Amino acid sequence: MSTTVGNIAKRPLRSVLVALLGGLLPLLAATFLAAPSASARTEPPAAAPAVAAAALTEVTNFGTNPSNLQMYVYVPDSVTTRPAVLVAVHWCTGSGPVFYSNTEYASLADRYGFIVIYPSVTRSSKCFDVSSPQALTRGGGSDPVGIKSMVDWVTRTYNADTSRVFATGVSSGAMMTNVLLGDYPDVFAGGSAFAGVPFGCFATTNGSEWNSDCAQGTVIHTPQEWGNLVRGAYPGYTGPRPRMQLWHGTEDDTLRYPNFGEEIKQWTNVQGLTQTPSATDSPQSGWTRTRYGATGDKAPVEALSLQGVGHNLITTGMAARVITFFGLDSAGPVPQPPAGPCKVAVTTNAWNTGLTASVTITNNSTTAVNGWKLGFTLPSGQTITSGWSATFAPASGTVTATNATYNAAIAPGASVGFGYQASHTGNSAAPSGFTLNGTACTAG
Repeated sequence: MSTTVGNIAKRPLRSVLVALLGGLLPLLAATFLAAPSASARTEPPAAAPAVAAAALTEVTNFGTNPSNLQMYVYVPDSVTTRPAVLVAVHWCTGSGPVFYSNTEYASLADRYGFIVIYPSVTRSSKCFDVSSPQALTRGGGSDPVGIKSMVDWVTRTYNADTSRVFATGVSSGAMMTNVLLGDYPDVFAGGSAFAGVPFGCFATTNGSEWNSDCAQGTVIHTPQEWGNLVRGAYPGYTGPRPRMQLWHGTEDDTLRYPNFGEEIKQWTNVQGLTQTPSATDSPQSGWTRTRYGATGDKAPVEALSLQGVGHNLITTGMAARVITFFGLDSAGPVPQPPAGPCKVAVTTNAWNTGLTASVTITNNSTTAVNGWKLGFTLPSGQTITSGWSATFAPASGTVTATNATYNAAIAPGASVGFGYQASHTGNSAAPSGFTLNGTACTAG
């Protein structure tokens, strides 16, 4: 079977087009049209040779592909051992080759040795399916299944690191980034969405690709409701969830700015975090960056609001910030932070307006703890109504749990447990930001 079709573009052409990025992108505003029905293409995966190095190459027969997507791959001259994989998803009216030529991901791949996949839509609108029930369900069909097949082809062909697969996109591609992370949390370690909407916001049942209410920013849900949409795409999944970086301009008139806040609600809830940032700064004039769950470049959720910027927001240098967020600007996997002197695990059981939480503290240090106070932050809307094996003050917000007389001592390597019952107004996520006697603990 044919596996590759000739090289599409060499690096000098891409460099010229990247230099023209600021002038070209405003011409590429998203245009959403009704999608025609597409005949399924479900060829079995080919046992394929590697594609040409340092040139954009189309790959065919890459696996199950129900919506006839095209696959383009960029492999740098030198890749790292077990390279990372980045899926770079184009905007409406765009294509894989256009996204390759007008963004900096391939040149960053040259520098850091990862592989880039550029999916390309063949339906007339050139928009990705982020609205159908099939697209919003793991393995349900449509574009996400084809993109998953592309990832499988690359990881198999290049012995890529399956723990370092990421997605990024603009507009329609940003919406697809949200969808991929919801459908396949076991495949993608993180995403970066430029001018998108939350997972499930664009959902339709009439075959239309366009959801006006969502585009206008009038679809509003609680964090728990948004999180449930993501969790519903893969029922029963209990593993780790991908990290998410979000970008949006305050003057976006295509996918309006309220969608940015709804995305933050969704992905902080999916990560079990509060809506309160751990850090806020301004990395560039007119930008406000908030980080949730941690303060550094590897925060579980990072959101960048661009004052006065419209829909075509991506400019030179932003891709490098994406790569830093993913941890791809160094060789090998992202180093994990050292284990703290304590670890806290929480199990919750929620119902309509209430929940119970069981908390376990483990002493990872070599010194016994004699008397403990565990600090943590409850999600907004939660209030502790009763508890056991500890006392609590205050009942909401930043809470301190203090040991009972019978569980004050925690030997090195040992654990103690306590629990509480709480009411909630929609967000039943676990608490976060744990400290034991003033020292930060690892959550897990």
